Amino acid sequence: MTTIFFATDVHGSEICWKKFINAGKFYNADILVLGGDMTGKALVPFIRDSKGMYKVNFLEEEMLLDDEGKTRMMKNISDRGYYPLDLTDDEFDELNADQEKVEKIFVKHVLDMAERWVAFADEKLAGTGIKCFVCPGNDDMFEIDAVLESSKSIIMAEGKILDLDGHYNMLSTGWSNPTPWDTHRECSEEEITEKIEAMASKISDINRCVFNLHAPPFGSGLDEAPELDENLRPKYAGRSLIPVGSTAVRDAILKYQPPLALTGHIHEGRGIKRMKKTFVVNPGSSYEQSTLLGAVIEMDKKGVTKYILTSG
Repeated sequence: MTTIFFATDVHGSEICWKKFINAGKFYNADILVLGGDMTGKALVPFIRDSKGMYKVNFLEEEMLLDDEGKTRMMKNISDRGYYPLDLTDDEFDELNADQEKVEKIFVKHVLDMAERWVAFADEKLAGTGIKCFVCPGNDDMFEIDAVLESSKSIIMAEGKILDLDGHYNMLSTGWSNPTPWDTHRECSEEEITEKIEAMASKISDINRCVFNLHAPPFGSGLDEAPELDENLRPKYAGRSLIPVGSTAVRDAILKYQPPLALTGHIHEGRGIKRMKKTFVVNPGSSYEQSTLLGAVIEMDKKGVTKYILTSG
């Protein structure tokens, strides 16, 4: 019997990453799999004034904080997946006028975060025997790959067929179909098909393979997201969801019928779906609430025996 803990889309949340690494012991899991989108989305400046106070605008709320309040808010922002940045008024004005410099600072924060996370994983997983697989997702810049590959405990999974437990192996890709945000690792459906086929065609026994594919299958119910307008905001005030998953992923699952497919990408798409012989999982994401959503999946040599969606 093998127990997998699967989570995805932590988007820079320090607390969610720590919960993920600690989930192995908590759920008695043999294997940890993070399905993509490790990195955060934005810098949040803390601007010092002449009186030693800090002005910060976070989630459309403007605050004026003293040193103690700043420390608490910086932790809150880090836990919710953003990167706090300590600036003077002059430094803020300088950055506002230099987008290239902003991008360099953002990349540095992402890489600093990745190095911290690798160090945390290496410390917590040392000697446990728990395997940890990470596959960067569409939102993850390519610069983090080298940091992950430097880890003593994390196995970089992108584009590889890797042994899970001596019986099952796993193929992985974090690339997604095109999004409105033009992210780092997105491509056409045809290219996703090529990426999956390059691995799946080498599998001698598909009944002993797990598919770890960041994008959920199109039309599965695990890929429904708010319909957006031209400003990338929800088109309707009410709940209007449309399927936005990958047809290439759908077709690959239906063609090969692996016992288990791990997906993510669409935070609202939390659930488990049976597609013929395949259990397809999207644990969803609530990283902005500092909550780690996940799935505990037990497998024996015949396939999935138990599964449960988790929140904590």
